[in-house]
Amino acid sequence: MAGRSHWKQSWHIPGEREACIPIIEQTQQAIEDAGLGETVAFAVRLSLEEALANAVRHGHAGDTSLHIRVEASVEPHQVVLMVADEGPGFDPEAVPDPTADENLTIASGRGLALMRAFMTEVEVIPPGNRIEMRYLKM
Repeated sequence: MAGRSHWKQSWHIPGEREACIPIIEQTQQAIEDAGLGETVAFAVRLSLEEALANAVRHGHAGDTSLHIRVEASVEPHQVVLMVADEGPGFDPEAVPDPTADENLTIASGRGLALMRAFMTEVEVIPPGNRIEMRYLKM
């Protein structure tokens, strides 16, 4: 960032896993440049990877003709992310709790649970095809 205290970027990419890699790399570089540290870098990377994977896998059900919109902002004390897909959305309340005994062997819901665990704020915007996340460094 070379002296800048704010980095902001947006992308509109095909809904395929390979197109997500540069977004993750650029966001990680901005976090490193801002000096936010390894804890923030890990939390944001994991959460961004999960949000993008969910968009590709669940939101688009593998339809690579659909697109993903991503916004990322890195400031001295926070990182803000938004990931939106073109799918029909989902009800976050209907996602099973992956930590409940009866759901321990079910793969569904782990990504959302990880995002909620590592980010300060996570909001699924109705109809459920956009997620907004924020990490506040205290």
